[in-house]
Amino acid sequence: MASQDGGRTAALGRQLSLAHDELRRLINDLKNDLKSGAAHRRTGDGRTLAAHCLAFCGALETHHRGEDDGLFAQLVRERPDLAGTVAKLVEDHELISSILTRVTELARQAAAADDGHGDADGDRGPDEAIRRELDGLAAIMESHFRYEERVIGAALDRMVPDGDWPEPVFRPVRT
Repeated sequence: MASQDGGRTAALGRQLSLAHDELRRLINDLKNDLKSGAAHRRTGDGRTLAAHCLAFCGALETHHRGEDDGLFAQLVRERPDLAGTVAKLVEDHELISSILTRVTELARQAAAADDGHGDADGDRGPDEAIRRELDGLAAIMESHFRYEERVIGAALDRMVPDGDWPEPVFRPVRT
C-alpha cells in the first residue's frame, strides 16, 4: 500500500516492484529460450542464447549492486532499525551473485561450444546445466523479491520520511 502523500519514497517502493517484475520477465524469457533449443540458436531478439544469458546476469548483478550501494545504504541511514533486514538482503545478493557467476561460466562454455571450441559430441551439457541453475535461481529470486517488496516496500511506502536523499538510490533494469 502506497503512502497517502505520494512522496518520493513511496514511488521508490513502486519502482522496486517494477524492477523485480522486469527481472522476473527476463529470467522467464531466458528459460523459455533455453527450452527452444541449443545455445547456438538465436533468441527472439536476435542474440545468441549465451549473449542473452550474460545480459540477464549482468542486469541482475547491476540491480543488486545498485540496491546495496544506493537504496539500502540510504534506507539504513534513515532507519537504523532496518539494518538487520538489509544485512539479510545483502547476504541474499551474495548468494545470488555466486549463482550468477556459475551461470555466466556455463553461458561462456556454451558459447565456446557453439564456436567450435567445445565438445564435438553434441553434448547438451551447458544448456542443461544452465537450465538447472536458472530454475534454482528463479526460485531464490522469487523468494528474495517477495520478502524485499514486503519489508522494504512497506518501509518505503509508510515508514521512511520522504527527506531529501542526496543521491539517486535506484536505477532501472537494463539488458
